[in-house]
Amino acid sequence: MPFRVVIPIFDDVTQLDFSGPAQMFAKVPGLELCIASRSEKPVQTDSGFAVLAPYSFADCPAADLVCVPGGGGVMEAMRDPHFLSFIERQCAQAQTITSVCTGMFALGALGLVKGRRVTTHWGYTDVIADCGGIHTPGRVVVDGNLITAGGVTSGMDFGLTIIAQVFGAKTARLIQLAMQYDPQPPFESGHPDSAEAETLAAADTIYKERARQMRAALQAAGLG
Repeated sequence: MPFRVVIPIFDDVTQLDFSGPAQMFAKVPGLELCIASRSEKPVQTDSGFAVLAPYSFADCPAADLVCVPGGGGVMEAMRDPHFLSFIERQCAQAQTITSVCTGMFALGALGLVKGRRVTTHWGYTDVIADCGGIHTPGRVVVDGNLITAGGVTSGMDFGLTIIAQVFGAKTARLIQLAMQYDPQPPFESGHPDSAEAETLAAADTIYKERARQMRAALQAAGLG
């Protein structure tokens, strides 16, 4: 039987949150990738284009691993009982429960991160305690069968981490080389610890409001 990865998507999803890991997963023999959405309509991403998921929440098969991506739309998705019930059903059957970026808060809304070590996008780490999680620094944080990734690009590190765990480090290294995943960014501003003060101040202005909105979304979802 193939190892099945299920990724639910929603309008205004951050496309790299799911397409980054999906690109890694697509190279693995014996892995079946199932992207699912609420309906058969195209799902609008945050990048100006839409994608058509091959499965709906109604007909998606059960996951061995479920991965919830993030994005601006996750807060609205957390208010959708169909979205939350799909994740809850999938997580109940899956061996491994995972998220990328703010997708962690959908797991948090279902009570799945209480008392667990997790991470998310740096702009939302103060909100982790609102759903009972324990913020743990790192691009990928593993706590038993719960694996969470930080913001956006962390999803590619996450994908390789999963591949190494399930299929072995040899396979993961080969895929990393095949994908030429050797990031060399032009600036040292990819994390608050290294960003310039001016850049960090500008980003803080944006993410303080987004963190407030996330708290409101968690409250509306009833924290599971």
